Amino acid sequence: MRNLIAAIDLGTTKVVCLVGEKTAAGIKIIALSEAPSKGVSRGEVVNIQSVLDSMMPTIQNVENAIGEKINEVFVGIAGQNIRCEQGTDQTIRQNPDELITTEEIEGITRKMYGTFCQGGEEVLHAIPQSYIVDDHIGITEPVGMPGKQIYSNFKLFIGRKTSAQFSHNVIDRANLKLRELVLEPLASAKAVLGEDEMEIGVAMLDIGGGTSDLLIIQDNIIRHTAVIPFGGNCITEDVKQGCGVSSKIAEQLKTDHGSCMSSLAQENKRVVIPGVGGRENKEISLKHIACIIEARVEEILEAALYEIEKSGYKNKIKAGLVITGGTSQLANIRQLANIVTGLETRLAYPGREFCDTDAQVCKPSLSTAVGLVLTGFERMERQGVRFNTTTPINYRKEEEEAVTVEAAPQAREEVKETKKKGGGFSFSKFFNQFKDDNMFTDNEA
Repeated sequence: MRNLIAAIDLGTTKVVCLVGEKTAAGIKIIALSEAPSKGVSRGEVVNIQSVLDSMMPTIQNVENAIGEKINEVFVGIAGQNIRCEQGTDQTIRQNPDELITTEEIEGITRKMYGTFCQGGEEVLHAIPQSYIVDDHIGITEPVGMPGKQIYSNFKLFIGRKTSAQFSHNVIDRANLKLRELVLEPLASAKAVLGEDEMEIGVAMLDIGGGTSDLLIIQDNIIRHTAVIPFGGNCITEDVKQGCGVSSKIAEQLKTDHGSCMSSLAQENKRVVIPGVGGRENKEISLKHIACIIEARVEEILEAALYEIEKSGYKNKIKAGLVITGGTSQLANIRQLANIVTGLETRLAYPGREFCDTDAQVCKPSLSTAVGLVLTGFERMERQGVRFNTTTPINYRKEEEEAVTVEAAPQAREEVKETKKKGGGFSFSKFFNQFKDDNMFTDNEA
């Protein structure tokens, strides 16, 4: 049986379905399909039917590519209402001389998911930071230690219940099992960050279509996360308003001619926009486009810098800033990030080690989707089980069933014709008709 994980990224601008396979050579993305997204606003599902309409074709494309029916998926969750808070727990152990077990620590983590939240909110992720076991402070791995009490520190990622429920509903209506909802910046980090970066400290900014997700990791522990309510769509809207063009033209101007540094744009170079409704063509300078883009991207970077400073880890992220997501492909964004944040910046995307056959995953816009697959394999390994991700498709059986359904009305018409002619109905003749037409295989008979 193949070792597969399926994932769906419900983004503001696109929906992505992909499947990864784990072999002796490593993890490979073996099938990928994406389509423009509908029904998602700022990272949250708002119209279930619209999301289904855009998601189902991608699922079917992937199933056809791998010859397997998808049963369960990992799904990303984001949204501007997700926030990060500190959480603590104190556990008194009945037998201090017994060694702390993995089950005890997992039980403490599960308990944190029941932490009281504001009305309409719930804990999406509880990430352990450190433990105090009796007098031992700053413990990151308490399993195997004796102790009377365990004091635990957590980062709690809290979001709206309706946002999670809408994502659940979409997957349920697609006749799939939701294996787990994963916070999207956590998934993206798995796809683009290196082990050394996560140890010495790094900030990752995933600039998507509706929102920008910030994640800070230091000593391999997630220290802070924040959702900035601006993304690539805001930039497109600014270009639309500033240049007086349609959304489609604004997106083309942004991606094909845009720059994040107006000082680097050519003064006299212009792009011609066809006139609307028979009007004359319009000329727009590249410098004007760059000024619009620079202002919005600078706002996103300043918001990220504010969150980094608020976390208290600015001086501890020695690896600097990593930018990913579809909007990270804007020209000169790395240079602007260096200036605004004062942090050394690199652009990131899933590595080529994940590519296989025609699945082109080496794009910043697919960081979250690839990270969801990696998260799935990590969960599978931790639990020591094989998930029921897919079921082989029996194409021959489906074809035979289709032929049977099509031939049944024909058989009924022949019975009626026999009665009209006055002939008696013969069961043997009726079933011999099916036999002669090879309607059933020997196994089915």
